Amino acid sequence: MMLAIHKLPVPVIAKVHGMATAAGCQLVAQCDLAVATDDASFATSGIQYGLFCSTPSVPLVRNVPAKVAMEMLLTGEFIDAQAALEQGLLNRVAAPDQLDAEVEKLVAAIVSKPRTAVAMGKAVVYQHRELGLDAAYQLAGQTMAANMMDADAQEGARAFAEKRQPAWKA
Repeated sequence: MMLAIHKLPVPVIAKVHGMATAAGCQLVAQCDLAVATDDASFATSGIQYGLFCSTPSVPLVRNVPAKVAMEMLLTGEFIDAQAALEQGLLNRVAAPDQLDAEVEKLVAAIVSKPRTAVAMGKAVVYQHRELGLDAAYQLAGQTMAANMMDADAQEGARAFAEKRQPAWKA
């Protein structure tokens, strides 16, 4: 399931209300975006029971600074939503009664963009972050060139020049 999240052409958003521990924290880190309530908390607590959270470490070290990930993994201690936001595990934090609305705002901001560009962008980000700098720029340039040939990208350029909102095909 964790690998499938990256392979999906649409962004996957984690919505957290409460505690996300071990595999739950892994899922939050694996998702493309994450929104949580201000009272949410996150931990890779397996170490407290003699089990290092090996699989949660994979997305965690790719989404928060290494020292933050290492502290979470080696202590099993919880971090609160504000710390998770500051360290990059979350994109947004909301009051519990505003969680759904905050997620909907994020969804609305994404679905208003062309599907092809969103899918292409998501894929290239995950591909190039595993490459060296030269290869990453080469891949990004190839992706940009392919994206520019897409009908929605051409519509976006026309709309910009004509000072109007684009009318996406999908």
